[in-house]
Amino acid sequence: MDIGHLLVRFVLAVACAVLANVLIPRRIPGKAFGLVIIGIVGVFFGEWAFALLRQEFGLDHAALRWHIQNVRIIPAVIGSAVILYVVTLMLQWGKYT
Repeated sequence: MDIGHLLVRFVLAVACAVLANVLIPRRIPGKAFGLVIIGIVGVFFGEWAFALLRQEFGLDHAALRWHIQNVRIIPAVIGSAVILYVVTLMLQWGKYT
């Protein structure tokens, strides 16, 4: 991985986190820093989950293979949405216990 690839991954992670926040309108903890962390973790989670589903169940669709510099867009957005939901759910749950 070179610097250009990492920069593209970082920008896509932030874009996926913003799109996930549009899909699941929740208050992101940590504002911009939280957005970046959720995006980066979401991209890695989405890629991992897609690879697992493809290997175990043969899930493979043309839309799931759209990518920019080997970062798959749809799995990254879905992964960011899942991470955003789980993080905010855990924070809300912790507030009420």
